[in-house]
Amino acid sequence: MPTARAKCYDRIPAMTSFDGERALDTPIWSCLTTRHAHIASGGALARRYPASISPIGALAGNGREHVAALESVVEAGDDFAVFAPSVPVLSANWERLFESRLLQMIRTERSPLPEGDVEVSRLGAADVPDMLALVELAKPGPFRTRTVELGGYIGIRDGGRLIAMAGERLWVGSFHEVSAVCTHPDAQGRGYARALTARVINRMLSRGETPMLHVEWTNTRAIDMYRALGFAVRCELALLHAKRIG
Repeated sequence: MPTARAKCYDRIPAMTSFDGERALDTPIWSCLTTRHAHIASGGALARRYPASISPIGALAGNGREHVAALESVVEAGDDFAVFAPSVPVLSANWERLFESRLLQMIRTERSPLPEGDVEVSRLGAADVPDMLALVELAKPGPFRTRTVELGGYIGIRDGGRLIAMAGERLWVGSFHEVSAVCTHPDAQGRGYARALTARVINRMLSRGETPMLHVEWTNTRAIDMYRALGFAVRCELALLHAKRIG
């Protein structure tokens, strides 16, 4: 199977061509070799988060030596996900579970957003069972028992039940990723995702960070919401989710 490649969009006018922007071309690798290097496993050719935090990781290239290095940090039976300008061609001891494309979106506007009149709470380790239950229903992307440690998770409860949440994941220079935005199917259409995303964005802005995110290209409902919140598409990245079977 040929290696999938990403399609690039026009650069956002407010962006400059400094290293921080170029690092967004390979956001996972850039994060795991800088901000999150202290929790990454692997080395110069391939790195990943601990499996209990996330299956995502990245390679420094797509050669055989990079795939071999990947196999040194992904055990048989474990899965691995990567999004980058191109994804590797894996050997026969991998099962390709899912392939798609993600839009990388950035918000360069510095004005804060209205947060709406909704009660929001911080989420921590004690909330993980409820977070995992919500993710199972809403399927915003990979979320595991220690993902909450990446920080900044907030949620909305109704009668004690967690019905919406959002948080932070990748961190590349001054760019911080809005992640795990999801709403319980029974609570959609109430503006909860928008309210939580606005709060995460405002928190990032208060720290001098630039919000970014990744969304599957077919998720038009989410893309429309993010555009309404001031995000613009920067680039399209190839996505691969695979499981090592031997």
